[in-house]
Amino acid sequence: ESNRKTTFTKKLGKRISKLREERKLSQVDLARLCNKPKQNINRLEAGAINPTAFYLHELSNALKVPIETLFDF
Repeated sequence: ESNRKTTFTKKLGKRISKLREERKLSQVDLARLCNKPKQNINRLEAGAINPTAFYLHELSNALKVPIETLFDF
């Protein structure tokens, strides 16, 4: 179970990182847009945290993509 969760959070983190980079945003930029500390974005992209649904909603708004785009991996 924890192995599948780790795989999922790592894939999600890579996808968010890719979307952020496509928009030429730094982790600091994305953190500001989401009103989160930069280290949260860093940990998220590394797959070290399992974000809440609302956090994903904030990210999708900041990245200007539909929320389902975050799961396109």
